[in-house]
Amino acid sequence: MDQETEFDTAAAVTRSMLGWGVVAGPFYLVVGLVLALTRDGFDFSRHPLSVLMLGDLGWMQTANLALSGLMVLVAGVGMARAHARGTGIAVGIYGVAMMASAVFPPDPMPGFPPGQDGATTPGTSGILHLAFGGVGFVSLAVAALLLGGWFARRGEGRAAVWSRVAGVVVLVGFVGGVALGPSGMAGLWLAVVVGFAWLLLASLRLYRTVPHPEVARR
Repeated sequence: MDQETEFDTAAAVTRSMLGWGVVAGPFYLVVGLVLALTRDGFDFSRHPLSVLMLGDLGWMQTANLALSGLMVLVAGVGMARAHARGTGIAVGIYGVAMMASAVFPPDPMPGFPPGQDGATTPGTSGILHLAFGGVGFVSLAVAALLLGGWFARRGEGRAAVWSRVAGVVVLVGFVGGVALGPSGMAGLWLAVVVGFAWLLLASLRLYRTVPHPEVARR
């Protein structure tokens, strides 16, 4: 095949997969925020987006979580194909954990669904939801730390720093948020927002390392 018309399908697929890492976070947050603003009883200072899985319209947040998790999983495969194997595996685990969390709704929280006055006894579904969430956030933090090392080995000191800082923030935010309960909700929000921001930036950065699919444009 002539070099002027040669097309690298593998590079095109990898770039496409990494593109989902850019889309996943904004998609999840925008859909989640729209639902949060339109569902009675939701309080940003006391509730995580996951409680929107409860109630008559809970299927919308369930679908949001599952679809976003699938996007994250695809992005993880793309990262592994872009030679950041450890990071890609960890991101893939995060995506699988998100989809698993979508299968098991959380327990009701005070104030949500509307009419819920107090905390309930933890149920099996709620425990599994929290467990998968823990696996997911720890995996995401590990992914950021691993990518920080990958950047450092390439001599990209600034990128290594922001990736590692993001990993620490995600881990501390999640652990602190769970440990403090409703009063630690800011930590959970921080972990979610920083985690998806890292995924977006990391996907963009790795996208640039993949050769252009059209060989003549390399």
